[in-house]
Amino acid sequence: MRPLSFLSKLTIFTFVISTVPVLFIGSFSYLTSSNEIQKKVNKSKMELISQISSNVEHKLTTVNQTLNQVVSSSVLKKALANPLNENDFILYNDLRNEIRNMQSFDTKLEDVILLNQRQNWMIKNSGLYRLDQYKDHEQLSNLLNTPDNISWILTPSSWFYSEESINPTGCNYSISLIKKLPTSKLQKYGLALANIPACSLQDDINSDTQSLDNIMILNEDNNILFHPDLSFIGKPVTESGFCEVSLISDPTKTSGQFKTLINKKDYSVTYLRSQLNGWVYLSVTSIESLTKESNKIGAITIYLCIFMLVLSILLAWTGSRRMYTPIERLLNQMGQRKKDVRLRHTNEFQIIGEQMHHLFQSKSQLEKEVRQHIQQVRTFFLINAFKGNLKKRELLEELEQFHYLTQVEEWKTMAVITLSIDFSDDTSYEKKDLNLLLFAVHNIIEELVSQEQRLAPVIMDQSVVVLLGSQDSNSESFHKTLYSLTEKLQQEIHNYLKLVVSIGLSLPFNSVHKISIAYREGLEALKHRIKLGKGVIIQYENINSGKHYLNLNYPTHKENDLLDAIKLAETDKAKELIHQLFKSIFAVELSPHEYQIPLTRLLNNLLIMMQESGISLNQIYHANGSIFEELLDLHTVAEIEDWFWSMVIHPMIKIFNSRQNAQYHNISEKIIDLIQHDYDTDLTLEECASRLHYNANYISSVFRKETNYYFSEYLTMYRFKMAKKWLSETDMPIKDIAAKLRYNNSQNFIRSFRKQEGMTPGQYRDSNSASKSKTKLDESM
Repeated sequence: MRPLSFLSKLTIFTFVISTVPVLFIGSFSYLTSSNEIQKKVNKSKMELISQISSNVEHKLTTVNQTLNQVVSSSVLKKALANPLNENDFILYNDLRNEIRNMQSFDTKLEDVILLNQRQNWMIKNSGLYRLDQYKDHEQLSNLLNTPDNISWILTPSSWFYSEESINPTGCNYSISLIKKLPTSKLQKYGLALANIPACSLQDDINSDTQSLDNIMILNEDNNILFHPDLSFIGKPVTESGFCEVSLISDPTKTSGQFKTLINKKDYSVTYLRSQLNGWVYLSVTSIESLTKESNKIGAITIYLCIFMLVLSILLAWTGSRRMYTPIERLLNQMGQRKKDVRLRHTNEFQIIGEQMHHLFQSKSQLEKEVRQHIQQVRTFFLINAFKGNLKKRELLEELEQFHYLTQVEEWKTMAVITLSIDFSDDTSYEKKDLNLLLFAVHNIIEELVSQEQRLAPVIMDQSVVVLLGSQDSNSESFHKTLYSLTEKLQQEIHNYLKLVVSIGLSLPFNSVHKISIAYREGLEALKHRIKLGKGVIIQYENINSGKHYLNLNYPTHKENDLLDAIKLAETDKAKELIHQLFKSIFAVELSPHEYQIPLTRLLNNLLIMMQESGISLNQIYHANGSIFEELLDLHTVAEIEDWFWSMVIHPMIKIFNSRQNAQYHNISEKIIDLIQHDYDTDLTLEECASRLHYNANYISSVFRKETNYYFSEYLTMYRFKMAKKWLSETDMPIKDIAAKLRYNNSQNFIRSFRKQEGMTPGQYRDSNSASKSKTKLDESM
């Protein structure tokens, strides 16, 4: 029997793996359709209420942010300290403008109420009022006693429209955002209220809901904030027929799904608890309406399986043909045809394996030839290294590739020697024999100098060049060894080849990256044969006072540090870096025209950074001429450094600093808001940084700069403020207060309280009770 080809096997296999899963999935889908529908619906309901929650919380967050801007504005801070009478019209008008800017169509913000209990005034849309003369002033004033961990509350709309004939919103309840004023002080005597009609939540919900959904929103007290029947708003959820309140009352459960009876009918309830304010979003769906959909799944599954089966067969055939195409193409490139494969009673992969075996044999032969030429490649690398054509990273990679890196790293001192042949009249060689003689000298060096002391010699620029090294860090010892070695080389070359050679020695160095400088020093030393004659050993230190060959480098690292300091608005650091940068530039002896190159480069890089940061040249330079021409007109180092600082760098620092200040204030406000809401949890600076998506060290320095308090200090102050409030206003046991403020035990809390207030919590409570009793006695008299 003729064996099947790979195409036939692939087609059969594809038929099997495409048809069996379709049949299995079809049967499984039909048997589990009802449960799967329920799961899908539950998931969609969770996504639905998540979207609704996101829409609502986006609106609440927007209102919170805009109200934060109002309460942090200088206009409101000034207004809080004034009684606001008819003489303060301008201040009142500015304050109304601040409020009016908050109200937008997107947020549905209907009214913003500002009241000052100390100065006895209140501002809302309808005007300015004396607080004690307003009808509902007692209810509004009582909002000052709202716990600091509650920001959003449900309030009767009548409180805010008691002076008007009708409520323009047509809604009996409003959702109010409370901000106690002033925000930066512990003692609060004012309020800022941003009111959103509860009915307006319907706009955010209707766009997302489906016909089967009944959406409700409950606050932390299980009172209805939103219901399809607007008459239920403000009432307990139990009045709407919902009985399973305990299932959604556990604050540790953020989301879930369950079945319950509402008005004697089965419903599926999906709920989500908001992490922002503790509200609960409910989606209530009738089970009866869901089961109707599952009856259609059987017929749909059957038709779909038939369709998928036919489609799978077609795809299996066409896919197998396409997958076999590369194999067929590969066989054709190897000169093999399917007919030949069948005649040989083998499969395609055996043919390909045989061809690959031949290919690997060819590869091995090629590698053998490459190894024979590796010396030429190594010579090419060393020539590029001596000429300085390799970057530092490339030089290290090449050294490692040729197994030189470990040897070079062990050397403490290195030097480069350049050896050149001196032809004379009495020699038997001619200059046309130079290359052959250089090769002979190359071989002599390899024989006389051990591999541990050198890299491979190379012939370049009509001379033999070699890098020598030693593990001895003593420069005098290395100098003697090097000089002795060069004398021996000179003598042996003369003995064997009857040649006179001159040798140039570079200065010793300890980093292989200086190999190109050392090579130039060796060539420079050989040039002095014009004075010293032939057959000499010339040390570069004897002709250049022991200084290395001049290699001009622009101080790029210092420039990068300067650019970073400017972006971070670090004035003192930038001042020091510009001084160091100029010190590096002018440390090299150049002509005045040559100094213009690094100075122009520095100015150009500063202008590029300025442009990338969105700063125009007009913001720092106001003259009509060219800034480059003004730079070139300066004549002394002090003038140039002062010009760079005053005309370019310092103005840019001011711009970056102003950008940072705006960001700092916003970050501090968010941290204070987190402390006021989560003071009774294990709140840490790292957790705040994670929530705000900043680095912990960064927000710590920002908070310290804005409030003059460390994060831990402010958190402790706020906790003690709450402790004193509980001690004076409640009968809460001291151990409960300690636990609520996250102390391990009550003794630690008592010690900290006594250190802070000069008395124990019990003494503070007794003292406060005594003062209250005295006040009541005085009032009764």
